[in-house]
Amino acid sequence: MSAQAGNASPPVKYEDEHEFEPSYGLPELLPAGERLLWQGSPDWRVIARDAMHVRAIAIYFGLMLAWRAASLWSDGAELLSVITSVGVLTALAGVALATLSVIAWLVSRTTVYTVTDQRVVMRIGVVLSVTFNLPYRRIEAAGLRLNADGSGDIPLRLAGKDRIGLVHLWPHARPWQFTRTQPMLRGVPNAARVAGMMAGALAASAGVSPLSVVPTKDASAAERPASGSTGHQPLAA
Repeated sequence: MSAQAGNASPPVKYEDEHEFEPSYGLPELLPAGERLLWQGSPDWRVIARDAMHVRAIAIYFGLMLAWRAASLWSDGAELLSVITSVGVLTALAGVALATLSVIAWLVSRTTVYTVTDQRVVMRIGVVLSVTFNLPYRRIEAAGLRLNADGSGDIPLRLAGKDRIGLVHLWPHARPWQFTRTQPMLRGVPNAARVAGMMAGALAASAGVSPLSVVPTKDASAAERPASGSTGHQPLAA
């Protein structure tokens, strides 16, 4: 991961977290003058549904089990044989779905998103905990995709040559962005409120008027130039 040199703001960086956290979710205490705006973790149910695709996989398994039962029945198999065969496959499908759900729960339990008036900090990682420090001056654009339950995803497009590997970020990365990965606060509860806080902080960092929160269902729709901005883009809710 590279960063621009010169008088630019501190580069995006990550640190291995193996030692005791002096402040929850942060590798160090907040410097004097920096203010905590919000801190939270993703909803594990949203992670299970959207990142682990548990719902889609469950539907797939259901269709395959129905097809298996119909196939056996049409071939003349006895009812007990059909029930036994489908029952075994159902148990295996249940184990797979439960495993994905546990992974989603672990992701939620080990993740802490922190929003301050100067940066976004992402402490992520189930096995190896890593912290990504994202100053607002290194964030070129931000967006918001809302779910019906009020949760949502907030992707962040990094400025300049800053890059974070997809392997390091997943599942906290915007889907289908491979050449220029985007860190994403995923499954954030009450995402519109968090987006509003971040919009104000981004605007203050850029020295412009507060950014608008525009309703949209697609995070990419938020990535439009803000009038009079200095590189930041408006958040949308």
